[in-house]
Amino acid sequence: MSDRYLDDFTVGETFTTGGITFTEANIIDFAMHYDPQAFHLDVKTASESIYEGLIASGFHTISVCFRLFIQTGTLAACSMGSPGIDDLKWLAPVRPGDTLHTEVEVIEVKPSSRRDDRGVLRLQYSAINQHDKPVSTFIVNHLVKRQPA
Repeated sequence: MSDRYLDDFTVGETFTTGGITFTEANIIDFAMHYDPQAFHLDVKTASESIYEGLIASGFHTISVCFRLFIQTGTLAACSMGSPGIDDLKWLAPVRPGDTLHTEVEVIEVKPSSRRDDRGVLRLQYSAINQHDKPVSTFIVNHLVKRQPA
């Protein structure tokens, strides 16, 4: 893949990543470190919860979704971080054995009005499970470089 910069992206362009399968062990491990709620940590307690079983933290889900896209290298040459995430939704629980992939759509390409060397690339992320159903969606406002002079 050749290096891409802000002006190389077009609204409506899409990307699809490979998948990753969530396991009971990695769900519990993430929860122990970052979201220690009982329905993410303990199989028995989770089975008695409204989820009727262990589920991944939503933060785990979006972290994996984000990682899958970043690992494609699409933003490797231009990424400068992010000023934030908009419109985060958790639509369905992710359980052990679920396999997610990420679908990303360019929804806005906006050069900076103050700095000629950068802009904001707004990307709509969707975490999609093995049944082709979205389990989470969010928009990342990526701060990215423009093509070097």
